[in-house]
Amino acid sequence: MIERRPGEITTLETRAAANEEVDRNLRYRQIIEVLSGCPSGATAKEIAVMMRRRGYIPTSERNFTAPRLTELGKRGVVEPIGKTTCFYTGRRVTVWGLCDREGAKK
Repeated sequence: MIERRPGEITTLETRAAANEEVDRNLRYRQIIEVLSGCPSGATAKEIAVMMRRRGYIPTSERNFTAPRLTELGKRGVVEPIGKTTCFYTGRRVTVWGLCDREGAKK
């Protein structure tokens, strides 16, 4: 174990290291594959559950998908298409859908 110095914020370093380890292109393809089978869209948690069932990720934690959905949204690949109450958490969440080449929902 490496000792922490007083005032040092180690989470920034470990978070950055973990972020660099993610194969974004692979995760993007997996998310697109899952959403391709969901014509009415899916939430980040629902996508994570489906990815877990396919063996793509180790747990169904939504943090495996949510950051990548945001990135895919900025690229015009997916878009928010509505809101729903999450089956798992009971909270209002975004429903994501695939965009076609013109940026409209498929």
